[in-house]
Amino acid sequence: MKIKLSNPKIFVITIIWLMVLVFFGTVEQKYIGLYAAQNKYFSSLILWIWYIPLPGGMLTMFFLSVNLSAFLFKKNIWKKNNIGILTIHLGVMLLLLGSAITYFFSYEGAMQITTLNKQSNFIQSYHDKELAIINLNEFQDSIEFTNFSDRIFNVGDTLTYPTIPFEMEILKYCDNSELLLYSGIEQTRKGIAKDKTIRCIDLEVEDSDNKPAIKLSLKSKDDINSAINGIYISRLDVGQNIERFTIDQVEYALVLQPKRTYLPFEIELIDVTKISHPNTQIAKSYTSEINVLDNKTVRRQIIEMNAPLRYKGYTFYQAHYEEDPVTGIKTSVFAVVNNYGRLFPYISSIIMCIGVLLQMLVRLPRLFKK
Repeated sequence: MKIKLSNPKIFVITIIWLMVLVFFGTVEQKYIGLYAAQNKYFSSLILWIWYIPLPGGMLTMFFLSVNLSAFLFKKNIWKKNNIGILTIHLGVMLLLLGSAITYFFSYEGAMQITTLNKQSNFIQSYHDKELAIINLNEFQDSIEFTNFSDRIFNVGDTLTYPTIPFEMEILKYCDNSELLLYSGIEQTRKGIAKDKTIRCIDLEVEDSDNKPAIKLSLKSKDDINSAINGIYISRLDVGQNIERFTIDQVEYALVLQPKRTYLPFEIELIDVTKISHPNTQIAKSYTSEINVLDNKTVRRQIIEMNAPLRYKGYTFYQAHYEEDPVTGIKTSVFAVVNNYGRLFPYISSIIMCIGVLLQMLVRLPRLFKK
C-alpha cells in the first residue's frame, strides 16, 4: 500500500502525537524538572519508553514539516480556488521554519551586574558549562585564553591548545556533585584537591540547583615548570571553582563556570530599585537604570519588568533583584535573549489570517449560489 507524504492522515497523527508529548512532558517536569523534560520529550529525535523507541518532538516536527511541504506539490493544487488553503499552509511552514531557527541558532542566558562591579559585557548560559583558562596577568582586559565546552568532557580525554603551556587529562566529571574531605597522603594533589575530593550524586529536579565538578590531571608541556603538575578539581560553586598556578611568571586560573557569550557592547548599571506592594516586602516591580556602552556611544536606558531593552538583536528583561543587607550592594539580574526567529510567529500569524480570509472570499460565491 502506497502512502503519500501529503496524506492528511499523517498531519492528524502527528498533531495528536504532539498533544500526547505535551501532556506527558508537562506532567513529568514536576518529577524530573523543566529542562530535563524538554530534552526528553521535545528536543529529542527518539523518545525511549522503557526499551521501546518512539518519535520524539524533533522527529515529529520533521514529519509534520515534510507532510505540509509535500502538500504544495500535489497534482492540480495550484489553482485559484485553493489560494486560501495554500496561503495557510505557507504560513504554518513559515512558523515551523521560525521555530527551527530559534531552536538551532538563538540562545538565552543571564547577565548579573552589581553596583560594585558596575559593568558587564557577557551573558551566562542557564545550562551549558565551560572550563575556562584565564591569564590573570591580563584579567583586567578580560582576555581568556581558552574555553572548553562541557560537551567534550569525556573521562580519559586530554584538553590542550597551542597557546596554553600545559595540558589537562580529565579524570572525572560530575553533572552534580558534593565535596568531601580528602584524608589521603597523595602528594600530587594541588589547590582545593589537597584536602577535598568530589563525589557524583543524583541530579536535582531543577537544573539550576546542580553543582557540576571536574577533576583534572594537569601537566606542563616542558620539564622546567613541572612543579604545577598534579591533580586539580573545580566545582561550580562560589569559592570552590578557581584554581591558580604560575608558569613562566604568568599566573593562570582554571575555572569551571557557566558558558559565557560575549557581547559587542557593555552594560553599565547606574542604579536598581525595588518597588514593594504596600505594607509588605513582596516585590511589585524592579527597575534598573543603565548605560549601554558601545564604542564611544553612551545610551541611557531604563529596564523594567514589563519594559525590556532591545539593542542589536538582544533583548534584556528585568528578571531579579538582590540587596546585601550588610554591605548594601545591589545586584540586578537580566534575562538576555538573542532570538533570530522572533518575528516569524507574528509574520506567519498574519499570513495565516490572510489565508483564512482568502478562503472565505473564495467560498462565499458558492454559498450565495446555493
